[in-house]
Amino acid sequence: MNSFKSIRFKSETARDFQKFSRRFFKTHTEALQTMLDFFFYNEISPKESLGPNGRTITNLIKKRFNAMAAMMKNMEKNGVLPTKAMIELLFEHSAQKKRKQAPLLMEGGEDDPERDRFFKKVEEALVMERKYTNLKRDLRQNRAEFIALLNKVQLVKRSFGKSRLQLDMALEDFEKLKIKIEKELP
Repeated sequence: MNSFKSIRFKSETARDFQKFSRRFFKTHTEALQTMLDFFFYNEISPKESLGPNGRTITNLIKKRFNAMAAMMKNMEKNGVLPTKAMIELLFEHSAQKKRKQAPLLMEGGEDDPERDRFFKKVEEALVMERKYTNLKRDLRQNRAEFIALLNKVQLVKRSFGKSRLQLDMALEDFEKLKIKIEKELP
């Protein structure tokens, strides 16, 4: 037979506990017993901090990804590979290592071949992305020059014979364009 015992709480604390208890458990006893079991089983004190929780870790990861995305956009725009300083800036505000905490990614001297492969693939992807960006820029530039050249072509109608297309361009400009295009060919 279960017997009950009363415990005195401040009324505000009792109301908060009752709301919490009704939300997650069938009885107040079950709620309190589950809380006690949690602290005994995990051998922790309710007064000690559990460190960063899931929400703060998620926010930290989001901030780091946003910083990394901004760096990659900047690298793509300027066509540079990441430097050691840029990578250190990325991890500058990361959480400091606490006791009994797993090592942070940038710490530890042992080589991890899986991580090395990952970073090598990322670097190769950055190089390919830079080449792709440069090709797109060159294509836009060539297209603009070609359109400018087409705009200098005029239709000349003749009274006798076929109409002809005529390029209205200085000979020097035509030679410069010809030399530039020949240099770009592989």
